[in-house]
Amino acid sequence: MHDDYKDWLEAELQETLDEDIELELEDAMLSAEIRRIYRAHHPDRMERKTYFRELLRLQSELIRLQDWVSHHKEKVVVVFEGRDSAGKGGAIKRITQRLNPRIVRVAALPAPSDREKTQWYFQRYVPHLPAGGEIVLFDRSWYNRAGVERVMGFASEDQVEQFFQDVPEFERMLVRSGIRLIKYWFSITDEEQQMRFQMRVHDPLKQWKLSPMDLQSRVRWEAYTKAKEDMFERTNIPEAPWYIVPGNDKKRARLNCIDHLLGMIPYDDVPHEEVRLPDRVFNPDYEREVLPRDLYVPQKY
Repeated sequence: MHDDYKDWLEAELQETLDEDIELELEDAMLSAEIRRIYRAHHPDRMERKTYFRELLRLQSELIRLQDWVSHHKEKVVVVFEGRDSAGKGGAIKRITQRLNPRIVRVAALPAPSDREKTQWYFQRYVPHLPAGGEIVLFDRSWYNRAGVERVMGFASEDQVEQFFQDVPEFERMLVRSGIRLIKYWFSITDEEQQMRFQMRVHDPLKQWKLSPMDLQSRVRWEAYTKAKEDMFERTNIPEAPWYIVPGNDKKRARLNCIDHLLGMIPYDDVPHEEVRLPDRVFNPDYEREVLPRDLYVPQKY
């Protein structure tokens, strides 16, 4: 391999790793004191080298899974629920980081509109379900009714009871239609959530994550706990059981979730055509036009 090409390839790989490290610098804006307190409460931190080695290995397996789903026209739905700040978003980000967004997409629905409030409850989720060859990750899902809507009083007890009666059959219908349905609940302790919320308060890059609803989740911790327990009891069905991801350690939670997800689906290698870079066609009569300077983004860095 030509030395210049090797140098270029090494630089590209290093840039990819730099992007991974950038994702991990989540406490970069924190004060030294808050960072010290957080690290004191997490003495058994996974080494960054170990974490990235395992993450890259698992992400390479996710690419194999993606290819298998696409090749066999499989349909996969993964539901992510859990406590606020428990790490759902971070896990989803690492799952999708190297995958094709045309095959693997995230559904994160906003609050229902006035029109949607008059629909059958599951109606607005149905259009986001996968077709053959697709994986959909629900960042929050129809389980909003069993959690935030119930605790915050956005749904009546009659509506919640109707949901509990309907959701097992709704999910059995999905499974019977050929969808592989996997449900994760990210769990953290009361103390860990308190610390993460404090970190967000002092981190200007994360303050946007503290919505009024998030702040209420601190006030109503016990109500959310009771709602979670009722939800597990009523919706943990054999066709679509819940899987709990302990989330106090973010890195381990991501790795454990991805590893478990891979183990839930019997994927294997699929045939690929050999990729070859074609030769560029040179036209000796073509002359590139000079574009106006004001079309270019200013080179400030």
